[in-house]
Amino acid sequence: MPTDASCKIIFLVEDNRGDIRLIQEALKTTATLCEMVIARDGMEAMAYLRQDGEHQNAVRPDLILLDLNLPKKDGREVLAEIKADPQLRHIPVVVLTTSRNEEDILKSYDLHVNCYISKSRNLSQLFKIVRGIEKFWLETATLPPSEGR
Repeated sequence: MPTDASCKIIFLVEDNRGDIRLIQEALKTTATLCEMVIARDGMEAMAYLRQDGEHQNAVRPDLILLDLNLPKKDGREVLAEIKADPQLRHIPVVVLTTSRNEEDILKSYDLHVNCYISKSRNLSQLFKIVRGIEKFWLETATLPPSEGR
């Protein structure tokens, strides 16, 4: 894990290996120095965020990119747990999912998601989306201080 305070930690919660790779590639083209940590299911995501078990030395992320359709514990449950936890609720969460379902969008905002973005299947559009997320959330927005870094 990086120790440089200027390095931002992006926590990607995504089970699709192809999407993980594309998001990693898109972030390589951005200006912000960042490290990506990946969880492939909702249970692993919450263990990491709560620093449970093998994740006891996990670094608090600056930004969470969360898919909704996850195995073991879906993204809606993960979002609800993050926003209900006083230690985690200040971490910005961007839902990045294929769902364009109005119910998913409304439910996510009811659960206090910071932003909801539907993934594009168009490669150049997906790169543009990821670079936009990085530019806004890691360069423009003022984030809460990272605890324990």
